Amino acid sequence: MQAPQPLPAVEIETGPQPTHAVIWLHGLGADGHDFEPLVAEFDATRLPPTRFVFPHAPLRPITVNGGYVMRSWYDIVSLDFAQRREDAQGVRDSARQVETLIAQENARGVIDRHIVLAGFSQGGAIVLHTGLRHPRRLAGILALSTYLPLADKVAAERNAANHDVPIFMAHGDRDAVIPYTFGERSGAFLAGLGHSVAWHRYHAEHALCLEELHDIEAWLRTTLAAAAAS
Repeated sequence: MQAPQPLPAVEIETGPQPTHAVIWLHGLGADGHDFEPLVAEFDATRLPPTRFVFPHAPLRPITVNGGYVMRSWYDIVSLDFAQRREDAQGVRDSARQVETLIAQENARGVIDRHIVLAGFSQGGAIVLHTGLRHPRRLAGILALSTYLPLADKVAAERNAANHDVPIFMAHGDRDAVIPYTFGERSGAFLAGLGHSVAWHRYHAEHALCLEELHDIEAWLRTTLAAAAAS
């Protein structure tokens, strides 16, 4: 199957000739500009030269929103978290888009071990799905206010290359979009499979809070530094 063309994206570089990359996926209805301002909040002097890539998700109709077309990584077919709510084909198509972005970074000289996959909400679901199946070791996975899609397929489909990849998962305990307990169960499920999950709980809604932002920056510094030393 032919790889898709790279999605259009916002790119910010913290230094010349980046040796590391963070591919950061937005949530439902947003776009690549959503998390762009965060880079200015990070202390670039404490990061290796890093390219932040914020792709724009494709436009597609969303079933639970009456078919309204918006940027999304997959269709949401149900609001019921007790059953599968995500469009499986859409998840897999978006994973292929992320793989294309990884390949693009490889072509620009950034190896897989120097790449972090990050995402919020729907974007977080996609980076979990993609990162666990990626055939080469990544630097880390940052999954915020999200859950694990196609969880029943993970054990069979995950790749040993990323069995011990550092996973930062965070969730607000007042989240009314993706319930905290649902995200927490996803983190516990991955930990039960032996994955290296660092779980973070915040007193927040479906959004990032200041404490979380500081923890993300500290995790990125540690993760990218470890990647640079490998």
